[in-house]
Amino acid sequence: MAKRIVGKQITRPSGNPDEGPITFPVAKDLLKVDGIPIRDDEVSFYSREYPLESIAVEQSASTKWASEVRIDFSPETEALYEKFRKDISSDVDWIRSSGELTPDTAPSGDDVTEAIRQKAYELGYGEAGFAKFDRRYLYQSRRAEARPDLPNAICLALEQDFAATQEIPSIEAEKAQGDAYLKQVELSKQLVEFILSLGYSAQVSGPVWHFGPMIPMFVEAGLGQLGVNGQLLSPKFGSRARLQIILTNAKVTHDKPVDYGIYKYCESCQICFMRCPGRALEGQRVWYRGVEKHKLIFKRCRPVMTRYDGCGVCMKVCPIQKYGMKPVMEHYIETGEILGKGSDNLEGYTLGDKGYFPPGKLPHFDRDFFDMPLGRVEDRLIEEFKEKLRNGKNGGGAASEEDWAELRQAMEASVEEGPKMMDMGMDFDA
Repeated sequence: MAKRIVGKQITRPSGNPDEGPITFPVAKDLLKVDGIPIRDDEVSFYSREYPLESIAVEQSASTKWASEVRIDFSPETEALYEKFRKDISSDVDWIRSSGELTPDTAPSGDDVTEAIRQKAYELGYGEAGFAKFDRRYLYQSRRAEARPDLPNAICLALEQDFAATQEIPSIEAEKAQGDAYLKQVELSKQLVEFILSLGYSAQVSGPVWHFGPMIPMFVEAGLGQLGVNGQLLSPKFGSRARLQIILTNAKVTHDKPVDYGIYKYCESCQICFMRCPGRALEGQRVWYRGVEKHKLIFKRCRPVMTRYDGCGVCMKVCPIQKYGMKPVMEHYIETGEILGKGSDNLEGYTLGDKGYFPPGKLPHFDRDFFDMPLGRVEDRLIEEFKEKLRNGKNGGGAASEEDWAELRQAMEASVEEGPKMMDMGMDFDA
């Protein structure tokens, strides 16, 4: 393919105090849009009429199902998840109470954007950006907990261990994810302390417990663009970024969205779409809740994640994650090709009991592999109750006292189980 024309050069801070900024080119034919295409009025409409909700709430029926399946299919993974849940439980309590902390002094009134950004880099965050905290992306069940007097979002990305990520899907990669989450908590405690020392308030969203989707604000803060895999592709570490937001009333200057060429690059790449074991990614973009994006098919993704160590193949096979933005863009400009496409080095992966899958080969699953409960636990219990009545000895007659007692006991048991965390901290229904 032909060499491409350079459209612009982008310079990004390294995030490492000992390293200088990183500069890389973006091909002219990859330039399309700063951030992602969005219809602002539609985002507002859906937020008002159909508020977002946490997946751990909306799909709570799958959480218990997944734990039971893992115990049989991969007990080592379920044991790892259970240990992580215990390790981070007190941290989740701190995250939820972080907004109650009070500043140590009166604010100076100075713009503290760069002071906070540099502190974040010093602590170990790989990316730090600033945007308006967009309350349209709040989960319905968390709206009352997000302080309305904290209008700014400090968007913070932490790099997950590179070597472990390349072993996806594996217990090693899942452990690296959990380690990144635990590190995020420790870093955010220190950054919150710093913000309080400047005289401002702070409230933490993530890891594990979030106010809502974070990618829209990361895009607005110029920290990446949305990939085909539904993940933020960071210019530093692609989809290997673990995201976190700190709400604040600190006086800061918002960053702006950037066109890194990712929107158009993903159109040519499509590797994550082609390599997904469960065929859970859509090849074409659609408009969804006011955003143009590739939709994930939940019912084809979660069964694979459950049985194969969280899967994550869509993260592993992303060239930007594997090789970095600079090599990927330089290769595209020189050749017009996608770095690593068609190679075992990028596209190959192993699924436990099914073996190795080179480029062009995908696993086959029987139809019942994807059978899992969808929706909320309570709704599932009601549906099972209805089914029992339809198939009962009375041929659809009235429920007996015993039937009602069983339903009540099942509902009470679900409530008594308390808050449930999905997998390795993917989401939390509290």
